[in-house]
Amino acid sequence: MAEPIRKIIIAGGGTAGWMSAAALTAGLGKTVEILLIESEDIGIIGVGEATIPTMRVFNDHIGVNEAEFIRATEATFKLGIEFRDWGHKGNRYFHPFGDYGAMHEGLAAHQIWRKLRASGDHTPLEAYSLATQMAYAGKFFPPNPDPRSPMHDYSYAFHFDASLYAKFLRSHCEARGVKRRNAKISAVNLCSEDGSIESLTLDDGSMETADLFVDCTGFRGLLIEGALKAGYTDWSDYLPVDRAWAVPTSKPTSNSAVGLKNTELIPYTRSTAHAAGWQWRIPLQHRTGNGHVYSSRFMDDDTARDILLNNLDAPALKDPTLIRFVTGHRNRFWDKNCICVGLSSGFLEPLESTSINFIQLGIIRLLELFPSRDIDPFLRDEYNARTLDAYEKVRDFIVLHYRLNRRDEALWRYCADMPIPDDLSYKMELYRRRGEVILRKYDHFAEPSWISIYNGQGMIPEAYDPLADRISEAELRALVQKRRDGIRQVVAQLPTHAQFIAQHCPSDNFLNAVHG
Repeated sequence: MAEPIRKIIIAGGGTAGWMSAAALTAGLGKTVEILLIESEDIGIIGVGEATIPTMRVFNDHIGVNEAEFIRATEATFKLGIEFRDWGHKGNRYFHPFGDYGAMHEGLAAHQIWRKLRASGDHTPLEAYSLATQMAYAGKFFPPNPDPRSPMHDYSYAFHFDASLYAKFLRSHCEARGVKRRNAKISAVNLCSEDGSIESLTLDDGSMETADLFVDCTGFRGLLIEGALKAGYTDWSDYLPVDRAWAVPTSKPTSNSAVGLKNTELIPYTRSTAHAAGWQWRIPLQHRTGNGHVYSSRFMDDDTARDILLNNLDAPALKDPTLIRFVTGHRNRFWDKNCICVGLSSGFLEPLESTSINFIQLGIIRLLELFPSRDIDPFLRDEYNARTLDAYEKVRDFIVLHYRLNRRDEALWRYCADMPIPDDLSYKMELYRRRGEVILRKYDHFAEPSWISIYNGQGMIPEAYDPLADRISEAELRALVQKRRDGIRQVVAQLPTHAQFIAQHCPSDNFLNAVHG
């Protein structure tokens, strides 16, 4: 009988470390000892984080109450991402977490929209997205699980303070038996027989051993790269941005939640394209997270910093922080008895808010393929193959944003002409011809997400599904008009984002701002 894993060491804290601890504790219970080693002297990249709807699944998995999580992390709700000046200057579109309507006699909603467009109806596709119209109106309410409800076909995610989330999860994990040591790792000791990790030497001279190690040490990858030399694949040719300035700003206040303007607490992330990159805006209850992601090949650091500071909509709370990164991934995510999770496994720019989801996927996948002490190399290979596939799928989705542009600055000209992965090229061509969306296994994003980027950046299908011609134009017009009318009625009745938070899950800072 195979000998089971008895002890796991998680090297590094922050969001990746404590998410890993929480998921492993939920999945393994008290059958495995879990020790997390982190140093309070080593800072974390604690910017405001935006997520995708799978974050809710993770919190449910580890047993976290949503309202408690929101209050503790100064979180807000997210219905999608607004893109400004992407594709071309002056352009604006929305990537919603929701559909554009139900199938009708086997026809997708965007195919009906395309047929009516060919007949002269130029109503934007976004008009048929409930999540988009809620977001633009500054409204929020959770979806109804009943598929018959007009408020069923959308989802939501969160914006939250990453440092506060790590703190929240630490309390959650320690209450469930996770042990923690405040120490720096001074050496990684390898087994002389097979090269696996045997123990970690800490800065006080003590040593910790384990059967399995999870590397959450950030970009440096202290275990996976520093000790095991797993290697790194650079994707900068596809995604040339390699730096970011990040800065928090204050948030507007008012003396009542009802009096807050909708735009003061928007339920979405904003991404605004600039000459050599793009700027994020992430609204939290107590402040706003901002950053300018750019390519150092096309812009110097000082210019990028000035662009960020000149495009803030509230005073900065501190000086901007510069973050350097190389887009890509480890060649081996699981090597020997070490799995890397979070920034130690790779990095893709936060354009579509996938960083937290990669942490979630990495640790949940480990639970799915959890080994015995004598690690089966087939499990390890399968883990690496699935993880690489997930990285490639998200990479291609992000590359799509850059490829579909008509801007004239040097970065954007490069992106418009650069070679792209063959599978992405095939997907784009099929959509261009007839609006067909190709989804692969382990795709992070569903059909409406791809449609929103294609259409938002100007790729309108040349033709529509000919099955649409079976249905009279009058019937289709009545169908879409009914949906638009329904969306208008629903949105008009909903509370603002600020009102919903004030009623259900306000943080102390939010309440102080409202009543102060």
